[in-house]
Amino acid sequence: MTEARNPVLKSARRIVVKVGSSLVTNEGKGIDAEAVGNWCRQLAALSRQGREVVMVSSGAIAEGMKRLGWKTRPTELHELQAAAAVGQMGLAQMYETQLSKHGMGSAQVLLTHADLADRERYLNARSTLLTLLQLQVIPVINENDTVVNDEIKFGDNDTLGALVANLVEADALVILTDQRGLYSADPRKVPDARFIDEAAAGDPALELMAGGAGSAIGRGGMLTKILAAKRAAGSGASTVIAWGREPDALLRLAAGEAIGTALLAGTPKLAARKQWMADHLQLRGAVVVDDGAVLKLRDEGKSLLPIGVTEVEGDFHRGDVIAVRTVAGVEIARGLANYASTEARLIARKPSSQIAGLLGFANEPELIHRDNLVLS
Repeated sequence: MTEARNPVLKSARRIVVKVGSSLVTNEGKGIDAEAVGNWCRQLAALSRQGREVVMVSSGAIAEGMKRLGWKTRPTELHELQAAAAVGQMGLAQMYETQLSKHGMGSAQVLLTHADLADRERYLNARSTLLTLLQLQVIPVINENDTVVNDEIKFGDNDTLGALVANLVEADALVILTDQRGLYSADPRKVPDARFIDEAAAGDPALELMAGGAGSAIGRGGMLTKILAAKRAAGSGASTVIAWGREPDALLRLAAGEAIGTALLAGTPKLAARKQWMADHLQLRGAVVVDDGAVLKLRDEGKSLLPIGVTEVEGDFHRGDVIAVRTVAGVEIARGLANYASTEARLIARKPSSQIAGLLGFANEPELIHRDNLVLS
């Protein structure tokens, strides 16, 4: 019998892995060092294969509850946030210890949904994460539970995992959970429920199949995972939902083995990003560039430097989408501005080495980085 194949991770270069709190804390008994160690060993092996990996880990509240001696999850927001603050210390320490055993550097990144909704903070978070990946450091991301309000009550970081996949333009999102994957109905209630090996992310029928939350420790059910896969597919990332205690699940998925449920994105990554730039964000302004800059952008795939800008149009902020036009007025690209329009006017026609002297600070040497730019 031929082994079933799953192509989602085999060709994926940039992967976001999300693990739920019931797995991280062994159903609330405290951080499971062996489980975290296993995931970290696999993350390190993937990194050595030349892949870039980001970990989104739940477990801070559950670990905090254990450290504080609380048997049941509190309902008061300030108590949940206190538990998260206590537990985050242990969570970060565990990942740092386990990753360093395999020669990998790690970084703690705490995000909120608001960070990714604000254009400037979105760009800052994106720049930081991409820099960490370039440095071959594994970011370990959790929601900043201490400062959020309503997000803390549901989601168990599934949504955050998808948003991070969007943020770093991941090729794949892997959601490790306490279930084998997705069934046509809740297998705990319907014994003959059918296992779903593969489906299209965003298929409305999937949402009907998903039941409620499965664990008393976390807040994520299968529905949040299906919605996360739909969101990840918006930027071209396919999703795999798999059992977190499956031996070497990440390495076997990366080798192309079919484990869990694959929810496939219908749009390729580059096309999805172009669509996002073209459709979902209002243009806030434009820059006119000289022929040399046109050549660099269009033919050489370079970033747009201030020295190539001849004119700045409109009123825009850092993180806004702006058009790039030729002197003749033809739009050749769109991208996320690293500088506001007032700053762009001051540094236009100037070499990047002068940015700090002209503005008193320097966000980036580029006006638009090539990773944040799509050609028209």
